Amino acid sequence: MENIYAERISRLREMMDSKGWDAVLLNASDPHCSEYPAARWKQAEWLSGFTGEAASLVITRSHAGLWTDTRYFIQAQSQLLGTGIALHKLRVPEQVPIPQWLAMEARRISASGSVVRIALDSLCWSVAQVQEIQAAFGNREVADGMACEIVAVPDLMDSLWQDRPQVPCTPVITLDPEVSGCATRAEKINTLRKSMLKNGCDNILLTALDEIAWVLNIRASDIDYNPYCISYLLISQESVQWFSRKALSFDPDTLDSYDELAADEVQVEDYDALIPALESISPSESIFVDFSSLNWQVYEILCDIYASSESSLLLSGKSPVALMKAVKNPREIALLKETFIEDGLAEERFLKWLEESVTAASRGERPPVDEWEASLKLSSLRKEIDGFRGESFENISAYGPSAALPHYVTSSEGSRKLEARGLYLVDSGGQYLTGTTDITRTVPLGPCTPLEKEDYTLVLKGMIELSMAVFPMGTAGCQIDVLAREPLWKARRNFGHGTGHGVGFYLGVHEGPQDIRQNFNSQALLPGMVTSNEPGIYREGQHGIRHENIILTVPDGTNEFGEWLCFETLTCCHIDTSAVLVELLSPEQRQWLNDYNARVYARLSPLMDEEERLWLAEKTRAI
Repeated sequence: MENIYAERISRLREMMDSKGWDAVLLNASDPHCSEYPAARWKQAEWLSGFTGEAASLVITRSHAGLWTDTRYFIQAQSQLLGTGIALHKLRVPEQVPIPQWLAMEARRISASGSVVRIALDSLCWSVAQVQEIQAAFGNREVADGMACEIVAVPDLMDSLWQDRPQVPCTPVITLDPEVSGCATRAEKINTLRKSMLKNGCDNILLTALDEIAWVLNIRASDIDYNPYCISYLLISQESVQWFSRKALSFDPDTLDSYDELAADEVQVEDYDALIPALESISPSESIFVDFSSLNWQVYEILCDIYASSESSLLLSGKSPVALMKAVKNPREIALLKETFIEDGLAEERFLKWLEESVTAASRGERPPVDEWEASLKLSSLRKEIDGFRGESFENISAYGPSAALPHYVTSSEGSRKLEARGLYLVDSGGQYLTGTTDITRTVPLGPCTPLEKEDYTLVLKGMIELSMAVFPMGTAGCQIDVLAREPLWKARRNFGHGTGHGVGFYLGVHEGPQDIRQNFNSQALLPGMVTSNEPGIYREGQHGIRHENIILTVPDGTNEFGEWLCFETLTCCHIDTSAVLVELLSPEQRQWLNDYNARVYARLSPLMDEEERLWLAEKTRAI
């Protein structure tokens, strides 16, 4: 029996033959180039069966390939079996990204022998991504003299994917600055307009969903775990136009939402009214766009609109909103600290339940706990917190070999049973009106092997070193990433994912523009930025370890050498020391660990009952 995904690829190739396409490109994104799309745009998953977030597919007449990064190698190898799809690895020294692969294979895959016709869903590929392909073919030596033709096909999969989900339609709420701590909508629009004037820009088109949600102080649930509304936002000095298919579908519990927007002179338009609005802009006015989140379809329309301009009025660069929202204001920071205490309390209650349940199961006093039951329990505890609005991503509840997959998908079917030995990893987070959380704890469930203890301690050393970092103003995350890796590198070990990502304020759990990773990113870490600190190690078939706290960049004094910054840890949940090899810790690292656990106890114990306090006191005992 033919694999369902192999059959779908066969049907796609029939379409390619009828259209004269040499290659088809599909990815796991949406018309706003989101990291996590709604079900409608999970085209790579529908065609391949691969469920990881980072996935791009290239289908030619003779080859089907899926490109993903180190987080998903083990998962992809398993899920692609029988599909005929080859795995292409990214973030490894020998990587060949899609643009270079297409250029190198151009002569082989072209039917004409001179031009490669590449069809892609133009709604789901960003301008930056398409330009990278064009640039690869611009290197005539690599492309062997071949040229490429980009064939833009919006909703390319519609005719094949007949039960394709519809565009989601969820209620919209507006945030009250008095409750959430955010600046008002009018203040944000005014700040953005000042930036536009400074940079000689008449109009700005915002296409990234998190940026739109931040500017307008609106939230929705169009994408699982991400409180976004699928929309565009066009701002000039005179008007603000918000284009959304469900912009008038406001949550009935939010009073006067429409009036609130109208009071700030925000015009609510239909999603499909964007193009006429762009066409109505005076040909003498400029417009700014961010090519990393602008899709190719809208870009081609803008190019047509501005084709007759004598000078370039289509401006591009990094959206200024990304940096604006990355720097949290004092009120947001205060609320985040409170949120992390509440979130940490739920996490501690989960860890206590987990320990007691696994111990009871080992004695035959209850059925074994499995990964799925543990995940449900953690979710139930977060739901009890006031202001909880859902999880910030799908819980990763992984025991033993499962944790070797950095983005393991916990399922009710085939869920691994937890035993009173080895390591269990749980990565989770919550969305609250007062912030977004993300935490990973690797938990010793009983006796651990010497290798498990050594890996556990080395990863912890890296997290502690980054936590203690002091650095001058202007330092980028890529310049201090080595602090988290050095303990592992000295032991000839490593991890493939980034060490840290920005975290939103009741927005995306992953945001920029800052990060902490080896890839070069010139964005400096600034006071008020909230970033994760999560080194790890993964051994296929054995175990995975990740320690993650969320850290806030804060000032650390000024002297004759300049301004200095450091990190304040926001996460408030103890780090288990039972698997720590104390002799591997430096005195300073040991002191940090003891101090951190003591602070956790001091903050959480007043909120606990006597039994919980006794348990946490034992867990936070100094080593």
